[in-house]
Amino acid sequence: MDLPIPSRPIRRVLILAPAPAQLLDIAGPAEVFAQAGRLLSRADGGSDRLGRYTPVYDTEIAIVPGAAPATTAGVAIATGRTLEGLVADPAPLDTLVIGGGEGATTRAAEPELCAAIRALSGRARRVASVCTGAFPLAAAGLLEGRRATTHWRWCAELARRHPGIRLEPDPIYTQDGKYWTSAGVTAGIDLAIALVEEDHGHALALAIARELVMFLRRPGGQGQFSATLAAQAAPGPGMRDLVAWIADNLHRPLTVEDLAARACLSPRQFARVFARELGVTPGKMVDRLRVEAARRRLEDSTLPLAAIAAACGFGGEEVLRRAFLRTLGTPPGAYRDRFKRLRDAGRPRPALQEASP
Repeated sequence: MDLPIPSRPIRRVLILAPAPAQLLDIAGPAEVFAQAGRLLSRADGGSDRLGRYTPVYDTEIAIVPGAAPATTAGVAIATGRTLEGLVADPAPLDTLVIGGGEGATTRAAEPELCAAIRALSGRARRVASVCTGAFPLAAAGLLEGRRATTHWRWCAELARRHPGIRLEPDPIYTQDGKYWTSAGVTAGIDLAIALVEEDHGHALALAIARELVMFLRRPGGQGQFSATLAAQAAPGPGMRDLVAWIADNLHRPLTVEDLAARACLSPRQFARVFARELGVTPGKMVDRLRVEAARRRLEDSTLPLAAIAAACGFGGEEVLRRAFLRTLGTPPGAYRDRFKRLRDAGRPRPALQEASP
C-alpha cells in the first residue's frame, strides 16, 4: 500500500494516567502511534525495526503515582516527571491522552490532578480519554455539555457524577470539538487509529489496523455486545453456548420450544432457567440479537430492507420496522440514513438507546 511520507513536524503526545492505570489503555494507543512511524519508514524505503525508524509521534507516558502499583496488571512503568514538571514544560503539546483504570475512577477529583489536566488541555491541540479516563476529564470540567462515552460498565456512574455530560453509551469513540473519548480498554486502540487518520490520512490508518489485526472501524459500537455480554455473565456454560448458537442461526424460527429442545429442557423449565441466568426472557434475547444483527447490516451494506429482514429472521420488512421502533425508537430506514450522514461527515456511528418498555 502506498503511504504518504509526512513533511509535517513530529507531534508530541502525552499519555497521562493516575495509578493504578489499565495497562492496555496506555500501551494500546502508544503502540498505534509507534506503528505510524514504523510503517511510514517502511514505505520510505527505510527500516521499520524497533529503534530504526523515523517517528511521526513523540509519545511520553506519565503515571501519576499513588499508594497502589502503577498499573492494574502489576507491571511497573517508570515515569521520571511529576505533574508539576509536566505542566511547567514549555514544549508544544499536540495530543493529551488520559488513560483509564481504577485510579481514573477513584482519584478523578484529586485537585492536583484536575488542575494539571486543565493546564495541559489548555496547551494541547487535541485531548482524548481512553475508557474510564473520561472521569478525570469530566472532574476537571472539560466534558461539561459535550458528547462523551466511556466503558459500557461505567456509563451510568459517569452520568450520575456528571449529569451535564451528553453521555452516549453506545459508540466506540466520540468527538466533540477537540475532545475525543473512547469506550472501554481496547477501544483506545480504535480511538488512536482514528487520531492517526485525522493527522495522516486513511491509507496509514488502514495500514496500522492491518498490522495490528484490527478493524479500521469496528462494525457497530460497544452497545452491539450487550446481548452477548449478558450471555457471558450466565453462571453456567449451557446458556452461554446457546446464545452464541442463536446469534449464528437468526434466520431460523427460534421458538421457545425449539430452544428448549436444544437445551434438553422442557419449555417451562427452559424459560425459567434462561430468565434466571440471563435476566431476560428467551424471546427478548432473540429480539435483541436480531436487532443488533440488523443494525450491523444497515451500517455496513446496501442490502434492501427485505433481504436484511430475512437474513436476521424477522420474516418481513414490517416485522423489522416494528422491532426497530420498539427497541431503538426509530425505523430501520431512518437509522440507515442517519448512520450514513454521520459516516459521510466523518463522525462515529449514531448512539441509539433502547426505548423504554
